[in-house]
Amino acid sequence: MGTHYSGTDSEKNTLNAFIKLMRATESLNNRLNRHLADVDLTVSQFGTLEALYHLGPLNQRAIGEKILKSGGNITMVVDNLEKCGYVVRKKDPSDRRAVLIHLTKEGEAFIRNFFPKHLERILDEFSVLTEEEKATLGELCKKLGKQNDDED
Repeated sequence: MGTHYSGTDSEKNTLNAFIKLMRATESLNNRLNRHLADVDLTVSQFGTLEALYHLGPLNQRAIGEKILKSGGNITMVVDNLEKCGYVVRKKDPSDRRAVLIHLTKEGEAFIRNFFPKHLERILDEFSVLTEEEKATLGELCKKLGKQNDDED
């Protein structure tokens, strides 16, 4: 279902593309993230664990930048992951004022086991696209995502 807006062809094409992008994103997220609820994780918690697993210890600001969440939200995410025993806060040895978030052994074991299952779901979802289509989609998303970065 496209737009019912009766503007110019360019406006209608833009709105239709936007609607399709948003619907595809919501649909894909719903399918991919169902299994996160099965292990009592939010999308932000999973993103934090995944970032720490692949990048190593990070401060909360860096985590927020990686998963596109605000500082207050990241504090709550880290608090909850700490309660689960998946992460621990430690002083940064190179800056005593800073705190780094580290995976615990339990957190690392969990994400090492869980990430391949998540990746398999992503691979399955994207299997409807050719390699060329995936590359094109990636470039288009990057172009849209970075469009106004120069204006900030």
